[in-house]
Amino acid sequence: MAKRYLVLISRICVVLVGAIALIAFANVCAYVYLKPALPDVDSLRDVQLQVPLRVYTRDGKLLAAIGEQRRIPVRYEQIPKKLIQAFLATEDDRFFRHHGVDWQGILRAAVANLKAGGIRQGASTITMQVARDMFLTPRRDMKRKMSEIYISLLMEAEFTKEEIFSLYVNKIFLGQRAYGVGAAAEVYFGKSLDQLTVAEMATLAGIPTAPSVVNPVANAEAAKVRRAHVLGRMLELNYITQAEYDEAKGSPMESRLHGSSIEVEAPYVAEMVRNEMQAKYGDDVYTAGYKVFTTIDSRLQAAATVALRTGLLEYDRRHGYRGATAKVDLSKLTTPKSLDAQLEEFPAIGGLRPAIVQKVEAKSATIYVKDLGEVTLPWDKLSWARRELPDEKTDRWPTQASEILTGGDVIYTVGRTAESLLFVQVPDAQSALVSVDPRDGAVVALVGGFDYFQSKFNRVTQARRQPGSGFKPFVYAAAFDKGYTPASVVLDAPIVIDATGTEQAWRPKENENKFFGPIRLREALVHSRNLVSVRLMRAIGGDYTWNYVTRFGFDKSQLPNDLTLALGTAELSPLQVAIGYATFANGGYKVSAYTVDRIEDASGKVLQQASPALACFQCDRAIDPSAARGAAAAGAARAALIDVAPHDGKTMIAVKNLAPQIIRPQVAYLLADMMKDVIRRGTGVRARSLNREDIAGKTGTTNDHHDAWFNGFNGDLVTTVWTGFDQDRSLGDGEEGAHVAVPTWTYFMHQALAGAPKHGVPVPDGIVAARISPVTGLLASSDNPNSIIEYFIEGSLPKSESYEGPNQSNPLNDGDKPLF
Repeated sequence: MAKRYLVLISRICVVLVGAIALIAFANVCAYVYLKPALPDVDSLRDVQLQVPLRVYTRDGKLLAAIGEQRRIPVRYEQIPKKLIQAFLATEDDRFFRHHGVDWQGILRAAVANLKAGGIRQGASTITMQVARDMFLTPRRDMKRKMSEIYISLLMEAEFTKEEIFSLYVNKIFLGQRAYGVGAAAEVYFGKSLDQLTVAEMATLAGIPTAPSVVNPVANAEAAKVRRAHVLGRMLELNYITQAEYDEAKGSPMESRLHGSSIEVEAPYVAEMVRNEMQAKYGDDVYTAGYKVFTTIDSRLQAAATVALRTGLLEYDRRHGYRGATAKVDLSKLTTPKSLDAQLEEFPAIGGLRPAIVQKVEAKSATIYVKDLGEVTLPWDKLSWARRELPDEKTDRWPTQASEILTGGDVIYTVGRTAESLLFVQVPDAQSALVSVDPRDGAVVALVGGFDYFQSKFNRVTQARRQPGSGFKPFVYAAAFDKGYTPASVVLDAPIVIDATGTEQAWRPKENENKFFGPIRLREALVHSRNLVSVRLMRAIGGDYTWNYVTRFGFDKSQLPNDLTLALGTAELSPLQVAIGYATFANGGYKVSAYTVDRIEDASGKVLQQASPALACFQCDRAIDPSAARGAAAAGAARAALIDVAPHDGKTMIAVKNLAPQIIRPQVAYLLADMMKDVIRRGTGVRARSLNREDIAGKTGTTNDHHDAWFNGFNGDLVTTVWTGFDQDRSLGDGEEGAHVAVPTWTYFMHQALAGAPKHGVPVPDGIVAARISPVTGLLASSDNPNSIIEYFIEGSLPKSESYEGPNQSNPLNDGDKPLF
């Protein structure tokens, strides 16, 4: 009997050994057969995930992510432990114990499927899923499955478990265009991985089974069921405690999409970068993971956005209320949920939130605002909303709230709390603000309109508008290079210009029918006298002026070749004007605007680094060593272009890429000093509220108030503000640059210069000061009690009051060609 059993056992062993040998031989044959078609798994080291173009400020804050797939690659050490455990619990709990293929799992799945009479359970490990997603097709057959196994084994031999898991969680599709756990956390919860709760981690881990079906946005209930399964597995494997399980399972399921975690609002800049990158790198720009670091300063950009919107809203309120955005049926909106759903149909615009008027009293109105609920607007927040009477062309001021609002009106509001909430409307007018660094042309803040998603037209770069009186400093610079001075006297009086070949003469006008007679150029610029500018351009020559102002970067095709140029009839963008003013702020140098500081590929390799030409007023002269160090540390792009070194016992600055000097530093200084007076006592006086002595600027207003400008600067920033209508119509009586653009500029510069030391345009060599008569502009006699200080370029001092030769009022005239 015993012998019979031994024979049976031996036969069984032979059969088993033979079967094992046969299986092994079959595997070897299969491997030999499949090996030529198997990929090189080492190529995974160079795998290129489809990562969107990401655009950053110069201080590293995200301002845009552009691409079809949303993906935020993460390293293994950045993944929370419980998120790893959540995926292991539901996808492959033996991941760190098997070698790519889980034979126990295969056997368990086979038994379960036999019992169920069909495929109910899979046995793919995380490694096998990576192999399938990276190298194979979704087709289900034995060849693909065997290839999957062999690739998995090869991967386990080449990569660590951590590397394989990182590939898995970065490549996996998790619904709603989200690829990888980093993007999914942002899409579904608006969080980074380290901010996720256990419930949220379990939700993400439950999505891979059916990404388009069980994600919380597509089906919150299905996602909740799947989350419960993951949590149950985590509890079973002792990854979480019973208390953690209970809390996570009872958490509500959030089911809404979140945008990218944009840290800075600069969509106009993002579109500029996208266009530039598309032209340079083609369609790969949206998937190759490029990172673009711009010159934008996040703090200044935020200040610019608030300033522009505030200025436009203030202008808009001065011109009355145009009526409700829409009307809704209150009888169908009886719950907060229904009100919220209705408000979803009306987008937020430029930071303004829609609201529904629920009830109107005599002197107040109750409105509903999403996230704030019911808010009561008192009379002092409603009374601005006068209506224009079309027939009478007058305004009617309201006396009752019912004259302004009715129940069911959809209106717009601004404010974060119920107490601060204001009733406003989306402005019809538009505005643009751009701020540049005069030392190298870096654009540090740019807002191209009230709201990018309402209008993508970038008024900073694409609009071509007349700068009006803001162009006068360029004409004055041309005159100063012909020998004129701030003390030169020109007649402010009506003038008629006969144009050859035309039927009508041109009669330039002042905004007010008021004239000052003989006036010094300083005073003419301070008070923006049009007729003085026309006479000045005629005196120095139209062609000379036309050619001269192109030094500032203006294209001749944009400049009229006639005397109207003196009044700013050129067609220029705000960015062009700002760069032109940079020459006055930097001592006479021509810099070029740029917004991209550097471009990196997905690995962080620098593909492009800006090398702007630098304005260096202190180059080739001895300076204080601390100032030299400050100049060298003035920016990433600039620092690489500046050498600070001792020379003959002195500390010197040497610039490797020096900007061309287009006007003499003395001319730049005189214009900057005159424009300081524009703020002290001229058309820019509203900016005096900044209480700084280092700021200068010039207003601009075109005919019939179609355009309102202010261009202002100190030694660190040049900022241009334009306001007008896209349809080129009047802003209204009295809406000049001083009233419309200066407040916006002031709001911005108040924040931009907060805490910054005063830094005006430095006084160059060759500037002298002298006392003059404020009436004649001549050097004052010693007994003139009304004399004032004026600045001159050395060698251009006027004659004294006692001089009795020709041209006392303007000794620079040659006598044969009187100025007026």
